[in-house]
Formats: sequence, C-alpha cells, structure tokens
Amino acid sequence: MKLSVVLSTYQSPALLERTLHGYRRQRLSPLEIVIADDGSGPETAALLTRLASELSLELRHVWHEDRGFRKCAILNRAIAEARGDYLVFSDGDCIPWADFLETHSALARPGFFLSGGYFRLPRETTERLSVGDVAHGRHEDVAWLHRHGLERSWRARRLAASGALARALDLVTPTRATWNGHNASGWKDDLIAVNGFDERMGYGGEDRELGERLVILGRRGRQIRHRAVVVHQWHERGYVSDEVLRANRRIRRETARAGIARTPFGIVKTAAE
Repeated sequence: MKLSVVLSTYQSPALLERTLHGYRRQRLSPLEIVIADDGSGPETAALLTRLASELSLELRHVWHEDRGFRKCAILNRAIAEARGDYLVFSDGDCIPWADFLETHSALARPGFFLSGGYFRLPRETTERLSVGDVAHGRHEDVAWLHRHGLERSWRARRLAASGALARALDLVTPTRATWNGHNASGWKDDLIAVNGFDERMGYGGEDRELGERLVILGRRGRQIRHRAVVVHQWHERGYVSDEVLRANRRIRRETARAGIARTPFGIVKTAAE
C-alpha cells in the first residue's frame, strides 16, 4: 500500500511549519505529503521549498488563486494528483503524534474509511509551542502540555490513552465514525468513485458530506479517534457564516434524501452528470 498525506492550508505558514515537523517524526514515512493550498501567499511556497530539504520529505504544493473559500476544489485537485492508493487527510494546523500514519496504515481495510478526531490546544499552549518542541515530541507529552497552559480535565487524561485502553475507548465512544477533514483516511479509488468533495460546499460540514456519500456507496466508517491522535493548534475562526452553514445543511439533506453517492460538483464535472 502506498500512502499519501493530504493537508489543507490557508495563510498559516507558522502553524503549517510545526505540523510538518510532526510528520518528520512519523514512524511510518509517507510516499508524499500533498499540501492543498486554498490560495496562500508566497510565504507558504517559500516555507515548503525550505522544508522539503530540511525534513527530507516529499512535499507537493497544490495551489490555486485566493477567490474566497474554495477548500473543496483544492482538495479535489490534491486527490486527483496524489500518487498513493491510500490517502490520509488532515489540516495544516493539526500536529500528528509519531504513530499517526502507522495507525492509519495498520487499520486500513477494503470497504472502510477511518474516522479520527483531534485534541484542541488552548491559545497559551499553542503560542508557547515551538518548532523545536515539536521536533522533540513535546506536543505528545501531556505533562509538558499541562505545564504550558493546558488545563487538567477528563478529556486531557484520555489524550494519554494508548494500547488496549485506546482501543476500548474507540469501541465505547458515543461519537459516530464520520469523515473528519482534520483526521480521516480512505482508499483513493473510493474517493474517486464518489467524485471527491462537493465544491458547492462552504465551511461547515463539507467533510462529513463526503463521508455520507461514501456510506451511500457502501463503505463503512471505523472509529480511531483515541488511537490516531493529532493536536489542533489554536487560531481565530473568522470564516464561519450562518448563511453558509444553512446552505451546507440543505445540500446534505438533499443528497441523503436522493441517495446520491457521486456528486456532479466534484473532481469531474460533465454535462451528463
């Protein structure tokens, strides 16, 4: 199995740099990391040029012009151009733990997609987390995170779960196995079969909509949120729109009602569709 990583990003080179150092620490090296860039400025391109040699990773920069939120379109280009037959998706602001790709690869099965989650870091912890800290794995050290602003909680204790405990938590969690763009994986052939992401979708539910069509196709989600861990770096979220959220919910309802697996608004757009 050839594994490609697809990371979405937009105007966040500092967050992306820390994340890519997390991929440098992976126990399983990917074939490539495809950066799906929704129109970032030249700082991101310069960063990727520098890191490609520093980190000894195959970084491929898939970019289009900034014309508003078009994440689904750039992700579709990334899917089409990815060379792997199995694709792991996350965001450029989510730093993986060292066994992240190893876990996705080990649990991949025909007929399934994998559904992970993320642990959100507070602002203070994010601002105190350096590239060097990530390179040394301190983002995986729960005690270190507590010393640098993370409050103690039941959820934080679960972050340290591993082995049999993590497997058990994945079995009993009430959270459904949905396609989550910050942590999900599936077979490229399945993603091509549903024609990728629906490019009508703005921010909010666009990832889950893809997963809902995979289920209509006959694929099943498998929960791995406690076994494949990423930590989400804090940032502002000024792009959320109630109007767009309502439109997205309408598309999802219509797709579910009609039982549509292959969107006509995805990777391939033809009059026949």
